[in-house]
Formats: sequence, structure tokens, C-alpha cells
Amino acid sequence: MATRDDVGSWLEGGPSGEGRRGAGLGLPDEGSGSLARLGRRVAALCVDWLLALAISAALFPANQDAWFLARADSLVTLGIFAAENVLLVGLLGFGVGHRVLGMRVRRAGATPDGPLPDDGRAPGLGRAVVRTALLCLVVPAVVWDAEGRGMHDRLAGTALVRR
Repeated sequence: MATRDDVGSWLEGGPSGEGRRGAGLGLPDEGSGSLARLGRRVAALCVDWLLALAISAALFPANQDAWFLARADSLVTLGIFAAENVLLVGLLGFGVGHRVLGMRVRRAGATPDGPLPDDGRAPGLGRAVVRTALLCLVVPAVVWDAEGRGMHDRLAGTALVRR
């Protein structure tokens, strides 16, 4: 009778044994340059969203009688969040939340010659627009590939790494 040990599991990674996070991108397992973990990602998202919410509530209040952050208009908040992400990530390589939590967005991918080297530059506005549009749709950001990258990062050719 075959046991589970005989067949393995899809959670263990592909047949090459390279099941660790970021292996195909040439990223280290831990420390600077490794893929950012879920806790940091969520915390950075909360920082960016709260900042967008505060700006929206202060400059474009939809309901004057509500608590300060509840005054914000939802579509304006989403627009501010998107603009912050496109501009800051595209030009600097990090948003406010990324910076506060010690992360940055870098170009990432693989070529026939191997993984793209980290040149330290920001991903650029084109990649940032694709990444942000997919991030705002939410679903691509919560679906991850085998290496631990969200689909929004994979489709944009980026990776969120620790600084």
C-alpha cells in the first residue's frame, strides 16, 4: 500500500525540490532581499489605507456628522490609495507603509539566463500601474503563486522584499 510519504504533497513544491519562497527569483530565504512575509504586507497595506482614509476625510468629507475617518468618501479614498501606490512605488520603489515596515518593491522575474539581478532601481511607472490596478481589485493580491508572490506582483513583474 502506498503511503503519503511515497507520493509527497503539492505543498512541498515542484519536482525540483525548490519549494522555498523566492527560489526561482534568486532571492535569499531570510533577511534583506527575501520575500516579505504576510504580516508585514498586511500591516503596510493598513498603513497606506489609513493614510489614504485620513487624507480623504480631511480634504473630501462625504459626511460631516460622522467620526473623523468615517467622513471619508470611499471612491476618493481608493483613488488616493491608488495614486500613492503608483507614484511612490513606481518612482521610489516603496509606498509609505512599505517604508515604515522595512520593505521595497523590486523588479523580479526569470530569463533563460536565470533570475533578474537586483539593480536597486524602482520598478517604474508602468509596472506600478499594473501592480496597483490589480492590488485595487483585491483578488489578485490574495492569490499567491508557489514562491509566495501575489498574482498582482507576478503579473507586474515585481516582488515585495525586505530592505
